[in-house]
Amino acid sequence: MRSRLVATLGAGLLLAAAVLVPASPAAAAPTFKVPFPCGQSRSGQTRTNHSPAYAVDFNRTDDQGDPVVASAPGTVDVVADLGGTSYGKYVRINHGSGYTTYYAHLSGFNTAVGRTVGHGTVIGYVGTTGGSTGPHLHYEQRLNGSDIQVRFNGTLALYWGTRSYTSDNGCSGGGTGSGTVNTAGSPLTVRSGPGTGYSSVGTVADGAGVTIHCQTTGTTVTGTYGTSNIWDRIGTGRFISDAYVLTGYDGFIPGVPRC
Repeated sequence: MRSRLVATLGAGLLLAAAVLVPASPAAAAPTFKVPFPCGQSRSGQTRTNHSPAYAVDFNRTDDQGDPVVASAPGTVDVVADLGGTSYGKYVRINHGSGYTTYYAHLSGFNTAVGRTVGHGTVIGYVGTTGGSTGPHLHYEQRLNGSDIQVRFNGTLALYWGTRSYTSDNGCSGGGTGSGTVNTAGSPLTVRSGPGTGYSSVGTVADGAGVTIHCQTTGTTVTGTYGTSNIWDRIGTGRFISDAYVLTGYDGFIPGVPRC
């Protein structure tokens, strides 16, 4: 009888210990920001019949082709085109600890799978691809695959209805920008300074992604994206003409310092 009681008490204590062990704390969410460049205001709509329910649709007048930026640092793990259905052209960013964001109905991409992005990095452009009836950005935040209510700077979005959101994404100085070289085939010459009169210090391949540490003015160049006197520093003593770089902006990139 005593051994049966001891065994029963031992089993009970083990069960109690299993029940009383505290769960691991949930990982803190990234600081998500509005997925548009610094200072832009958008109408953000949530509705109960949306799929998934907690997604936000952003738009403003004549926004076709406007740049869409990463709402938090992370790694791009999906760049896909579903054609005329569902998300159409979309990007997914993995922010770690189970958090991901989705950017859908894009007209085009400015990123690639495996690329590291930060606040304000242009990843694509507003469009109306997939199951869309007009230009807008379909945006989601997910945790472990399930959609969650969207928060910007820790503040809950409006559920349900429409609200104006103003972006502070990439506003702070000292950041970096990103771009994609487009020369229609030829390598782009890298100069030791911001102008064609500086010595060549190498080349960058057409289609290559570059990190822009700062921007300055120099020799005026006519390239793929028009005529510009802006030069992008992509490394120590390494400059390329912005006229050949797709950054999502006509002019200087918000948040990127001047050299």
